[in-house]
Amino acid sequence: MNLKQWSRITFIAIFLLMLSVNFCWCASVYKIGAVFSVTGVASFLGEPEKKTAEMIVDEVNASGGIDGHKIELVLYDDESDATKAILAVRRLIKKDQVSIIIGPTRSGESLAVAPIAEKAHIPLISCAASYKIVTPVEKRHWVFKVAPSDRHVVQRMYEYMIGKGIKKIGILTVSTGYGSSGREELLRFAPKYGIEIVADERYGPKDTDLTAQFTKIRSKKPQAIVNWSVGPTQILAAKTWKQLGMANIPLFQSHGFGNKKNIEMLGSDAEGIYVPLPPVVIGSILPDSHPQKAVIMEYKRKYESRYNEPVSSFGGHAWDAMHLALAALKHVGTDRAKIRDYIENTHNFVGQLGIFNFSPKDHNGLSKKDLIMVQVKNGDWTLAP
Repeated sequence: MNLKQWSRITFIAIFLLMLSVNFCWCASVYKIGAVFSVTGVASFLGEPEKKTAEMIVDEVNASGGIDGHKIELVLYDDESDATKAILAVRRLIKKDQVSIIIGPTRSGESLAVAPIAEKAHIPLISCAASYKIVTPVEKRHWVFKVAPSDRHVVQRMYEYMIGKGIKKIGILTVSTGYGSSGREELLRFAPKYGIEIVADERYGPKDTDLTAQFTKIRSKKPQAIVNWSVGPTQILAAKTWKQLGMANIPLFQSHGFGNKKNIEMLGSDAEGIYVPLPPVVIGSILPDSHPQKAVIMEYKRKYESRYNEPVSSFGGHAWDAMHLALAALKHVGTDRAKIRDYIENTHNFVGQLGIFNFSPKDHNGLSKKDLIMVQVKNGDWTLAP
């Protein structure tokens, strides 16, 4: 063999080696897609979700990935807009070729993209609340969610009210997907619990004055008030409640209030508010025997150390969704159908929002028992008496 032949063989060998290494690197990446409302009106929800997802991926990759496979998080900001959420999901499916999608953040965007996930046969784990996202389950074969359902929140709230002798209430709900779904459940479950809704007021997500709504409710003499919204309007509702001197009528907020920043923004105006919350928000006051305490406190320590801000139920949504996705990838690889089947058959998964038990008839996996009634006292969460 002459020098020229030897050089040619050497070149080919090196080329094939480089090609092989490149192929192995590409094959070693597991892609998880995510769509969060990092900006826009729901940024206070999507930002902790984004931070949590990124933190988890960094931790997994730092420890060697999943059986040697690195995790790539392909994340898009839908800017709290349904149309942009749709475009993001389509891009994740067609261009990025992810194996599973986490999000969107809100109910409206989740409802908008659910049919796309169904048609593309890709598992999607929503971080939003509306029960409609996974109902009817026959039409949501590929869609799951981790946030507590509004129906569970309403049931937990009504149980507490009945225990306190509250039978007449006034409700305020925001005119969004989240608010509309919550209102439906408030109306639907009221007669089942023997509760009379004496006032039913609505408002827009950009409204800046709720005086008229609260004044109408007060005239009906309810024993309690329920406000169902997220973002600035839930802050506005609490401020209006206090400014009108209605603190003698207990105010219940939906689980969208589950961020300690809300208490900080309201200050003394938050005092006395009731809300059903998942355990992640109140980890430090849970008994040591609580089955979720260990994972909650570990997440709290890592998140607050890294970002210097308190954990919220919204970051907890991303924690649960990401860990469900990672568990599926570890056990069945990147096959989308196998990932879907794995999640649907996941039982006793100890998460931030609760202990999940999925099934072919339940793609949320939680119940009202996963929620705890809390009250704001002295500027902090306390277990409701």
